[in-house]
Amino acid sequence: MKKLIIILGVVALLTGFGIGNVHAQILDSPPVDGLFEDGSGFINMKPVPYPPLRQADVMWQKRLWREIDFREKINQYFYYPIEPHNHWRSFMRILMDGLKEGSITAYDISATDEFLVPLVYQEVIARQVDTFHRVYNRPYPPYEEYDTVIFTEFDPTKVKRIRVKEDWYFDKQRSQIMVRIIGVCPVMIKDRDGEEVTEPLFWIYFPEARQILSQALIYNRHNDAMRLTYDDAFWKRMFNSYIYKESNVYDRRISEYATGLDALYESERIKNELFEFEHDLWEF
Repeated sequence: MKKLIIILGVVALLTGFGIGNVHAQILDSPPVDGLFEDGSGFINMKPVPYPPLRQADVMWQKRLWREIDFREKINQYFYYPIEPHNHWRSFMRILMDGLKEGSITAYDISATDEFLVPLVYQEVIARQVDTFHRVYNRPYPPYEEYDTVIFTEFDPTKVKRIRVKEDWYFDKQRSQIMVRIIGVCPVMIKDRDGEEVTEPLFWIYFPEARQILSQALIYNRHNDAMRLTYDDAFWKRMFNSYIYKESNVYDRRISEYATGLDALYESERIKNELFEFEHDLWEF
């Protein structure tokens, strides 16, 4: 009888300890902010691999340069949130974090937009420090003028455009026109005496950056339950852009031989020419 009482007492103590431990865990864990506990599986996501491509299968190729403006409504997920929120970060912050940790490489801006001179994170930051000379009047006698130098640090929120270098090609094995993004270039918008000035910062080799872009979520304005990444946005062409250059014998941009509405018409002409080329490949 005594053994039975002792056994029941030990079981009761262990059960009480287990229940207390469970209650402690419930009290220590934060409440679930949503319908269910949000997993972090997207952190281990990998980019969709490119389809295999042989040089002999490329029957036609065209290089284009585009510009994506973050101020357009459809492109705002590139710019927001300004500060990291939950799992969301702006496109520029992702690039800067990748440069800082060394997972991607920045390349110097060159006339040919090639990936020739790599830059480290410190060089990128140092190049974006601006100096301004200002002349002020002293508020006390002798009220003389004095010159001062103002230093401004790099501000990622001033990056409101990106340039995209891409190759369109016809794959005879798949009998379709495909596109492959080669590089992206952040463009900063600066105010110079009341005039808007654009300044490209550096080039990023896009295939190298796909790994971190495939692990960075973007805001889906249509469905919060559908997870989309920056790699998905580029892969599915979920942005609006305009062509500012095509490969040509003079290596000129559209702005060098057309301005205003003529430049917009030229950009649309190049886009329609690409569409008509694909359309004329088939007979119905």
